[in-house]
Amino acid sequence: MKRCLVLIATAVLITGCGGGGGGGGSSTAPQQSGSAAKVTLEWWHLSTTEPLKSLWAQRAKEFEAKHPNVTIKATVLENDAYKAKLTTITQSGKAPDLFATWGGGVLKQQIDAGLVKDISSDVADVLPTFTPAALSAYQVDGKTYGLPTDIGLVGFWYNKKLFAKAGITQPPATWSAFLEDVKKLKTAGVTPIALAGKEKWPGHYYWAYLAMRIAGLDALKQAAVDHDFTKPDFVAAGQQVKALADLQPFQKGFLGAGYGTPDGQAATVANGKAAMELMGQWAPSVQKDAGKGLGDDLGFFPFPAVEGGKGSISDAFGGGGGLAVGADAPAEAVQFVKFMTEMDNHSKAVAAGGVLPVLKGEESAVTDPNLKQVATALAAAGGYQLYLDQAYPPAVGQQVNDSVAELIAGTKTPEEVGKAITEVAKSEG
Repeated sequence: MKRCLVLIATAVLITGCGGGGGGGGSSTAPQQSGSAAKVTLEWWHLSTTEPLKSLWAQRAKEFEAKHPNVTIKATVLENDAYKAKLTTITQSGKAPDLFATWGGGVLKQQIDAGLVKDISSDVADVLPTFTPAALSAYQVDGKTYGLPTDIGLVGFWYNKKLFAKAGITQPPATWSAFLEDVKKLKTAGVTPIALAGKEKWPGHYYWAYLAMRIAGLDALKQAAVDHDFTKPDFVAAGQQVKALADLQPFQKGFLGAGYGTPDGQAATVANGKAAMELMGQWAPSVQKDAGKGLGDDLGFFPFPAVEGGKGSISDAFGGGGGLAVGADAPAEAVQFVKFMTEMDNHSKAVAAGGVLPVLKGEESAVTDPNLKQVATALAAAGGYQLYLDQAYPPAVGQQVNDSVAELIAGTKTPEEVGKAITEVAKSEG
């Protein structure tokens, strides 16, 4: 993030002083806020790959040019390093002036600790320009604590040429068909799936999606309330993850593999050494950055339906990215958030393929055919579930990641996964 985690992981993603135009409108001449005293804004984000790496740096320079009293100091880290550094500083009772957030339970915990500024009144004029789905992760109890810069979903990114080599004529629509396709790929001498086992968060996508498809969205939301992940449907999700892992579908050495490294998950797919990866909307850009990229051979399909499951295939799992403001940040920090999410600025990131639309009317800026497919799936989504390691409190999310990693590695049973997550959830609850 995702995560991006990714996300993320990546992918995944950020924003931010400005005066004048708000989200959805063109920029106007900026108004200097308060005095012209020198201000340095500490901005933490995790857009380490192109196109966002350069685009965000350019936005910062443009903002500084309009506000000569402001200097923006960016700290850019990959997903896991970002999470660790942000956790360390927030546990010390501090927060950067501006920082990337996925929203959800992690953001709420930061809000409860008094580390995040309520920007509701500051952004009231631009809130109507955002899509409700994009905003939802950054609003708590009717108040707004951040603005979105990306929204998306997790799905399978696959190599059309390798699928054809295995005799697979169309992407699988059901989980049983997916498992059969994994077998076909192995028979054809193709590594079916690339996985960053070392980073854990990519693995949790499998358990989370299967829980969604088998138990349904309501069950995941109920688990956040009753802290019980031992119910039969959650165990069944674990059993299906084990069924996949038992096929040994992942690349050699996956347990020690990173995500965006030269020999990691994204590069393994990008260089044609594995047929697919389960990843968020940032996957194509990370693939290009980490490896050769697949070009027209890259395709996308949603996570399959599970026969007899209570969840709908139209239910989406994912998240995006947003920018939150530290509680003690100067007024210029809020202005930067608005500047970053103005239509003229944000749509450039959409057109470059770095993010998906968060503003109403941005859809036409999506040019990549695969990303258009993601945007279409999002528009048709019947329900939406935020990444579990962000939707739930940090300790619970980490336990999900850890337990699923152990399940995939064969050192935990499906029942033990549910029990371990439940124990942490009850202790946190």
